[in-house]
This record gives sequence, C-alpha cells and structure tokens, in this order.
Amino acid sequence: MKFAGLAARKAAAFGASVAALAALTAGLAAGPAQAATAAKGGPKVSASAPKATPGKYEGSCPVKVNFSAKIKVSVKGKTELAYRWLHGDGSKSKVKVIKLTGKGTKTVTVKQSITFKEDVKGWEAVQVLGPKKYTSKKGYFAVSCEAEEPKVDIHVPSAPSVSARAWANPDTYVGECTPGDKIDFTGLIKVDEPSWVKYRWVLNGDVVDYGKIKVYDVRKVGFGLSPRDSHRGWAQLEVLRPDHVSSNRAYYKVWCKDPAPAPVTKVSASSLVTATNHDGCKVGAHATVSATGAAKVQWTWSVNGTSVAKGETVFGGAASQTVTLSELPLTGDAVKGGDVALTVTGPNNAETITQKYVACNLPAPASDPSATTK
Repeated sequence: MKFAGLAARKAAAFGASVAALAALTAGLAAGPAQAATAAKGGPKVSASAPKATPGKYEGSCPVKVNFSAKIKVSVKGKTELAYRWLHGDGSKSKVKVIKLTGKGTKTVTVKQSITFKEDVKGWEAVQVLGPKKYTSKKGYFAVSCEAEEPKVDIHVPSAPSVSARAWANPDTYVGECTPGDKIDFTGLIKVDEPSWVKYRWVLNGDVVDYGKIKVYDVRKVGFGLSPRDSHRGWAQLEVLRPDHVSSNRAYYKVWCKDPAPAPVTKVSASSLVTATNHDGCKVGAHATVSATGAAKVQWTWSVNGTSVAKGETVFGGAASQTVTLSELPLTGDAVKGGDVALTVTGPNNAETITQKYVACNLPAPASDPSATTK
C-alpha cells in the first residue's frame, strides 16, 4: 500500500538510510569493547508501537497525522541510539542518531509528522539500529478525505447605515436648580435609507430615555435635564437598531446658585405742598405716598407737631398715590405760620417729610362807629 506524498522521496530516503547505516556499522566494528559486550548479549533495547494522532481521521484534506513512539535502551557511559521509521508502503526514513550518557535505562520519545492529501490506510513502525537492532510492532492508522462541498455565494443584504450625533444646550448652566429643564440634549439620527430606528439616551452611564421612530433621512430626538445639585457629566445617544452605533459624548456643567433674596419693600413720601387760605385763615396740603413693592402703607398728617389726620392704603406692587390734608382753621400762634408734616409707615420702614406754611393775612380791626371826635 502506497502513502500519498511518500513515493517521491522513497529512493532518496533509502539511499540516505543505507549510507548512515553503513557509517554506523563501520563505527561499531571499530570498537572491540562494544563487540565484546554484544557477544555477552549487549544492551537491552525495546520500542513501543507508534501511536497515530489522530488514529482514524475523517474530514477535509490535506491533514497532518502525528506519530510518536517510546524507545527504551540500557545505558552505561556514552551510547549512541540510532533509529529510523518504517512506513507501510515499504519506504524508510533517514537514520537518526541520539547521543545518550549516564547509567541505567533511558526512555526516549521519538516523533514524526506526515501530511496526507487523499484516503489511506497504513502503519508505521520504529526500527532501532544501534546499539542493538530491534523493530517495534506496527501502529495502524487510517485517513478518509471528504470531498469539499461547493461554496454557495449567498447574498445577505447589508443593514442600513446609521450615524448619530449629540449636543447640549446650554452646555453650562448657572442659576437656581428648581424643578424644570435647565439643559436640553439634542441628538441627530441619520440613515442612508428609510428605516425604523430604536434608540436610547444614556446620562452618565444610566439609561434615562428611549424610543422607536421612523427615520427617512435625518431626524432629531432629545430629552431635558432638571438638575438638583452642582455637577458635571455627559449624555450619549445610542442607536440599537437597525445597527448599533453611538454618538459622541455631549459634556455639560451645572452650577446651582441660591435665588437672590427678594427685595425689601420700602415706603416714602415726597412732593409735599402746603397752602394757606387767608380767607378764614386755614391751611391745607397734599403730597405723594410711594412703595417699592406690595405693602400696606399708613400715613399721618401733623400741623405744628400735633396729629390732625390719618389714613392708609394697600399697594399690590410698586406704586404711588397722592394724599391730601383738608383745610384746617388756624388759631392762636398757628396763624403766624408754622410746619405741616406727613409721616408714612410701611412693613419695613417709616419716613417723615415737613413743609412750612405761611402766616395768615388777617384783616385790620373795624373802627367803632360810636366813637366821636371831640
């Protein structure tokens, strides 16, 4: 039985083996000590039947089969182990020599590999040529090559091409972290053919939104962030179908600031004008009362330090109002002129303004008609 790939090298291997064996034989003949040892039985030599891996092969070819065997030889001093492989087609390998030293029984594992391109059943054996001739039992193997199935070109349509991009608006937020979106994230999904697209938004590693939409060319998707505290992070748009792609990371910053304190409402009085009515010697006045925000405002009119009238009004926001002091008759020293004051009082402050009034022009006393000139 012939091995595929071995017939071509049979003659060369045989010639090389003969030459090596002749050289080895010549060396043995030159050593009288070894000849004497051989006469007494010589060293002990044995070899196991080669083992093929795989031993039985079925599949595509070419295939490489590995062979190994163990040679045991008793050694005393320096010994040369010479061996060769015997093939089932009648050919032999080159002679190989291994130098051994020491004392006692040595075990040597020898190996070879053969590549087969077609069906074959055969055997391999190991032949020891020195220091003593010994041939192992045959190790059998089989190779069964299966014909390759013809390749079928199956056209699988490619998935639509998808791309995604994301950004934050604004990418930096400074202000009150009250409920409500402070940063909007927008994503742009683009396809090369109309497709249903399944996507999700990932915020700092957590999925926060997802959806499924029909994209014909380009379409925007997004979500809003309502921050609770100061931090920085990123958001990313991931497309899950028809292809798995991820956008760039849209980075952002949040700086939460406490709201500015509400302004304190202040009240004030201005534009005080007094008027003296000489007919009956009376004084009156008017002025403007103002508030910078919602407040209840009270006011008091005083003439020469004496309270003479009061009033109040409620402002829903920043506003002004004109208040009036009705004419009051003047008596005593008040007819000679004096001061009119307006005091306004609010929830957070009070203010007083003063304005002088002029004296009354009293008529001259009438003459006594009963008086006679003497």
